[in-house]
Amino acid sequence: MSKIEPLLAGSHCLVLEDEFLIALDLEQLLQSAAAASVTCFTDADETLQALRDGSRFDLGVLDINLGGATRTSLSIADALTVQKTPFVFLTGMHAEPMMTSRYPQVPVLEKPYQHGEVLEAIRRVLRPG
Repeated sequence: MSKIEPLLAGSHCLVLEDEFLIALDLEQLLQSAAAASVTCFTDADETLQALRDGSRFDLGVLDINLGGATRTSLSIADALTVQKTPFVFLTGMHAEPMMTSRYPQVPVLEKPYQHGEVLEAIRRVLRPG
């Protein structure tokens, strides 16, 4: 994949996605936008532990539902909010009311998404206004 734009130049990005191929696609997309690094997680507990251990990111891309409707990325969204790290949500279902009401300013992209939609959502959270 060729460089699309340097939107994420030098950024350290977090991807929380339980579907391997989608995570790989997002990793490649973020790298194409000049991210310095992309760390992919499949599990909220593992991600939360990394954040507790001091991992810091400039951007998060979070799948809302992880391995079923009962496991969500809400704890990660909360942790990123505390760290003042912008993020976007992805979902394979309609946007979860709890997530959208708790984070009304965060873009929610429904799968399947287009790469341009992801980059535009990222642009909106990195450069609000």
